[in-house]
Amino acid sequence: MRILVTGGSGFIGTALVPRLLSLGHEVVVLTRKSSRVAPGIAVASWDPATGKFQRDVLAGVDAVVHLAGAGIADKRWTNSRRAAILNSRVDSTRLLVSAMQEAGTPPQVFVSASAIGFYGDTGDDVHDETSGSGDGFAAEVCRAWEASATVRGPAGAAEAASAAASTAEAASATAAGVPTRTAFLRFGTVLDPAGGALARMLPLFRLGLGGRLGSGRQWMSCISREDAIAAIVEALGNEALNGPVNVVAPDPIRNADFTRALASGLGKRVGPPVPGLALRAVYGRMAKELLLGSSRVVPRVLTEAGFEFRHPDIVAYLEQLHSGRQ
Repeated sequence: MRILVTGGSGFIGTALVPRLLSLGHEVVVLTRKSSRVAPGIAVASWDPATGKFQRDVLAGVDAVVHLAGAGIADKRWTNSRRAAILNSRVDSTRLLVSAMQEAGTPPQVFVSASAIGFYGDTGDDVHDETSGSGDGFAAEVCRAWEASATVRGPAGAAEAASAAASTAEAASATAAGVPTRTAFLRFGTVLDPAGGALARMLPLFRLGLGGRLGSGRQWMSCISREDAIAAIVEALGNEALNGPVNVVAPDPIRNADFTRALASGLGKRVGPPVPGLALRAVYGRMAKELLLGSSRVVPRVLTEAGFEFRHPDIVAYLEQLHSGRQ
């Protein structure tokens, strides 16, 4: 397959591109800054903020993997940061969708990133792909993100896509006008020592200072980066993956259990807990949603499709960090 990838220089993209190449695919990375892409990889330029896009790059493309977007947890959620998080996702997705709609032969599959933030704070309730959307900024972003990926048909498709975003059946039916299968990959917290959330946690935990966040009872739905990459590859080739797909390990864990497992994996003691009040004071609304809120989400669609996780048990994955067996 000839695959166009956005976000190819990011945490997930830098692992995905080599994997696709190793499988024999031809990869083109769509990027604003070619200097961020590893040497030897084909690149094409774009700038979603200005609408710049080499539309001929879609010629002969069989699949598009869209991972680009401002990091949701990289900075405090000021008004300008929230706008950047939302616009970077929606504008880039709309630009891609517009180009695919205009292509003489559109791609066969569009794999677009989303997140389990779609469900909001789940509390102790278990959510799968049939669950509706929740409240909060992250949920708002995910709804807009997914709707922008499905508004690709004739007049009225926009309304259909917006209404469809909460269910797998309806979301998969909104690709009117473009014969392209669309999968929304709702990523949980993607874990790898080389980057992302886990890399930010490791320095404190290695000092024996990593503690639970708040009460520690909030649920976390995580996945190893290796399994996340495998899920993207599965979405490219498995026609059963259409509409929303939760990209998380099968068993969510509480923050306190995550903390104990990570400390154990590094051969360290658990540090003092971080008070929720302190987190809210420093991070504001972001702390409430991303650090203290619950995400108890399961991968029903992947499981039913027969997807095999290399790291189904996140506790075991974390406990193997010290040995390097993960």
